[in-house]
Amino acid sequence: MATSLLHELDFYAWTQQQVELLKSGNLADVDLKNLIEEIEHMGASERRELINRLAVLMGHLLKWHYQPSFRGRSWQLTIKEQRRQLQRLLNDNPSLHARLEEFIAEAYVDAVLLAAKETGIEESDFPAQYPYAQEDILNSEFYPDLQH
Repeated sequence: MATSLLHELDFYAWTQQQVELLKSGNLADVDLKNLIEEIEHMGASERRELINRLAVLMGHLLKWHYQPSFRGRSWQLTIKEQRRQLQRLLNDNPSLHARLEEFIAEAYVDAVLLAAKETGIEESDFPAQYPYAQEDILNSEFYPDLQH
């Protein structure tokens, strides 16, 4: 079966075939087009995961800040979990750290939507840009209070 057809019909079998071709040095038969596409997709997937985790973390930090009477263990544990997962992701992919400021800005839009949806506060009542210091994202001691 042609390797590009196998890619569409049985992705797992295709990956195993590509691994064997690469290991054996049979580079002429490697499905280079699809292999490049899959590697690009893997990188984009890591970036999307980072942005999603940032959005959840920042959304909960906004909720923590803007609804202090609802603060609870669930929010605190979500913040802690997201920080741990973010740290793990950044440790596994250190090059993502260099673009953290860009990813924070991108994720903040989703964070505001999450916070607005879960608090009932209008989106426009949240700051237009992430209101806390970038270094506080992963700081396990940082929980915003009512003062900026």
